[in-house]
Amino acid sequence: MPYVFSFDHTHRRAPMDMKDLLGGKGANLAEMTSVLGLPVPPGFTITTQACNAYLAKKNKFPEGMWEQTLRALKATEKASGKTFGDPKNPLLISCRSGSKFSMPGMMDTVLNIGLNDETAEGMIALTKNDRFVYDAYRRLIQMFGTVVMGLEHRPFHDALESAKAKAGTTEDSKLSAAELKDLVKTFKAIVKKHAGRDFPTDPMVQLRLATEAVFSSWNGKRAVDYRNAAKIAHDLGTAVNIVTMVFGNMGDDSATGVAMTRSGSSGDKAIEGDYLTNAQGEDVVAGIRLTKPIEELAKEMPKAYS
Repeated sequence: MPYVFSFDHTHRRAPMDMKDLLGGKGANLAEMTSVLGLPVPPGFTITTQACNAYLAKKNKFPEGMWEQTLRALKATEKASGKTFGDPKNPLLISCRSGSKFSMPGMMDTVLNIGLNDETAEGMIALTKNDRFVYDAYRRLIQMFGTVVMGLEHRPFHDALESAKAKAGTTEDSKLSAAELKDLVKTFKAIVKKHAGRDFPTDPMVQLRLATEAVFSSWNGKRAVDYRNAAKIAHDLGTAVNIVTMVFGNMGDDSATGVAMTRSGSSGDKAIEGDYLTNAQGEDVVAGIRLTKPIEELAKEMPKAYS
């Protein structure tokens, strides 16, 4: 049974008619890639059927799913020109949930998968930007620790606040490369102390565990409570979207944000959204920094805005 579909897969049905299989996010990514021709980072979707089979098998991948995932990862490597786990030219990926119906913030996501000490050095050599790399690395360890390993947020939060206080700043984006490198060490120690094991450095182990975490989050308390309130069926499952990472935290000339082609309040045809410079996506949705209205991007980054 096919459990994995690349974004540019030629579907017998229109991608938006396959939301039950690909999830809303996966269907939209396929639509943007294979139908609209928009510049979407390479990636693939593991289907909702795989999730339901995993849960039915008491947390075991269905036969053939992991092999299909590895083949799709190879195709993603070819499309991106990078190799997952390669110390010299590493591919980093995100692992995102996506059910048929939108359930914002109810299931799990892990960013920057593929980073370890060796690939971090490779990224620094490629980008000449050690601050960016250690920022992405500390984010991975924190997200992996809390989402995949089930650790409490508080120790990571306290360590980050302590680092900012020591540096005399209230913003994550103002921490230096050296301060972020120290934070990586601190976060690793937090994982070791509270999980009783080391943060996994094998990128394939990171990917496998993150995929399992997204599947399992379908039955997490937040997700179940949300579905009960929204009257969404409990047997739909979530897809897993594996996407090549692009980075909004490479400096003040990069950004991340959310934009719509219609007004959220009136439905009028107008760009609406907000963004943050030198940030990653979770910074926007977590509300830890005050976002800027998308109109400001016209002044700050006119080419990106146009």
